[in-house]
Amino acid sequence: MDLRFPKRLVAVVASMALALVAASAEAAPKDKLLDRQLKAAKSSDLLRVIITAQKGSRATVVQKVQSLGGTVLYQYGKLPNAFAARLSASGISTLSSDLAVANLSSDARVRSRSIIGSVTGQAQATAYSVPAELGLGGFSCGTTTAVAVIDSGIASVPDVASRIVAFRDFTQGNGANGSISAPLDPFGHGTHVAGLVAGNGTGTRGVANGCNLVGLRVLDDKGAGYTSDVINALDWTVINGGKFGVSVVNLSLGHPPYEAAATDPMVQAVESAVNAGFVVVVAAGNNGINPDTNLPGYGGINSPGNAPSAITVGAVRDQATNLRTDDVIADYSSRGPTWIDAFAKPDVVAPGHRLLSSATTTSTLYTTYPSIQGPTVNGQPTMYLSGTSMATGVTSGLVAAMIDSARRTFGVSPTPNTIKAMLMHSAFNMGDASNIAYDILTQGAGAINGVGAVTLAKSIDPRVAVGNSWLVSSVNESSTISGLTMSWARNIVWGSTELNGSTLYSHSTAWDNVVWGTSDNVVWGTNVVWGTNIVWGTNVVWGTNVVWGTAANVVWGTNIVWADLSSDNVVWGTNVVWGTTLVATN
Repeated sequence: MDLRFPKRLVAVVASMALALVAASAEAAPKDKLLDRQLKAAKSSDLLRVIITAQKGSRATVVQKVQSLGGTVLYQYGKLPNAFAARLSASGISTLSSDLAVANLSSDARVRSRSIIGSVTGQAQATAYSVPAELGLGGFSCGTTTAVAVIDSGIASVPDVASRIVAFRDFTQGNGANGSISAPLDPFGHGTHVAGLVAGNGTGTRGVANGCNLVGLRVLDDKGAGYTSDVINALDWTVINGGKFGVSVVNLSLGHPPYEAAATDPMVQAVESAVNAGFVVVVAAGNNGINPDTNLPGYGGINSPGNAPSAITVGAVRDQATNLRTDDVIADYSSRGPTWIDAFAKPDVVAPGHRLLSSATTTSTLYTTYPSIQGPTVNGQPTMYLSGTSMATGVTSGLVAAMIDSARRTFGVSPTPNTIKAMLMHSAFNMGDASNIAYDILTQGAGAINGVGAVTLAKSIDPRVAVGNSWLVSSVNESSTISGLTMSWARNIVWGSTELNGSTLYSHSTAWDNVVWGTSDNVVWGTNVVWGTNIVWGTNVVWGTNVVWGTAANVVWGTNIVWADLSSDNVVWGTNVVWGTTLVATN
């Protein structure tokens, strides 16, 4: 499949470059460490901020924050130079010129990545289910594998109650370790995601039926929370997750990208978790519509979906059938490249539109939106939600199934990079309703293929030494679902390079725990997606294969109005409002 970018992906990079140049020009030397939100703050604002000190200087910077009248909220264990604080904008300005400070980031509000819209007009086929659509209708997962759901909590509903092995609440300000409590989810979003991951079929069946769950609550009863609490939950997982069998972390949440991935503290917390051996699955975001044109647009990936090593997931409308040939990308699904860094994202796409999953009748979502209420099955209430949040839950379930299958076969788990490569390699290429192939910034490597990914997980032996073939049994690179046999995409996007063919079948250092796309000692072929010769201007030539034109359709750009940091209300463009509404409706 030709994954070069067509001319309709015009001027995205040029727009990004011009925005960055403008931002650099207007930034005084004193505020060079501030992210975009902090630069927009009023001097009188009292702000929540995440501060990264120079190596070994955290204690010194903590004292300086306190001397400026600030309050230290949390100090992180796995981000040893970072901490969260509350400080005046003038105090932050003072810190920005301190040589002991490496970076200052807003403790941005994060939100769930589901949307509320019409749930009518899409009748489900009698035999339809997400596991069946992935070719895993009869799969059951062992209880040695657990998924940490960092979200609005998980309620003790029949679908998942017996397998919630730990629960922590980070929304009450009870410290970096959260508070131990009985499982709860006043909003309802996390319960829905958990059901998609591991529902036992009482109400609905999840992809990894049988796996355990760890609930880490970071969103309140309106589906909103703080970046610092997400980092706390990731920090807790890295330190404690192994005690509960956690191998996968689900993040169906995010915020707009205010800075480069290299300094974004939530992205760095994700990278830390992946480096520790956890597979982190993240929602791409629901910002796929350009607010100016009301057409699908590019550059809308949320943070931490811009984390290089995360598995970033876009959403598919599966038409509520098990057939894969009628699937299309949801128009709201965020497309790449990532803002500021121009990384290729999403990595894959998965079913995410109007999915039925677990609910409680008392949650905010269920009671506020009667139109999303589903049938009660065996006494279990259900509801429909759409979004990349749901696609992320589905993908996390598949990753858990892959890890469980590998452990049963080889006794050990594949690395996060190997899991990501197997998902990409076994994915299906997608086309739109006119059968025109989607580009890589829309579909990533393609739509996830459950039976294919599990087949690879049982065929690649993680114990084989680097430099050797680790494929222990022959693999037919096609899968049959609902009677239709489809070929795998066999594409892996490694940083700036597209890999094809049998690259995955040899144990390279790339599949170990290095930051995705950055291993200098890995040389891949010649099929480069993005080259090194970049010319900025009205037209952009990126490498030798990509020519960007002039009629940009970019989701995020100069039309973003960034929030007053004392409130939750953010207006993007002219028709998308984030904040007091429960869910973004773009």
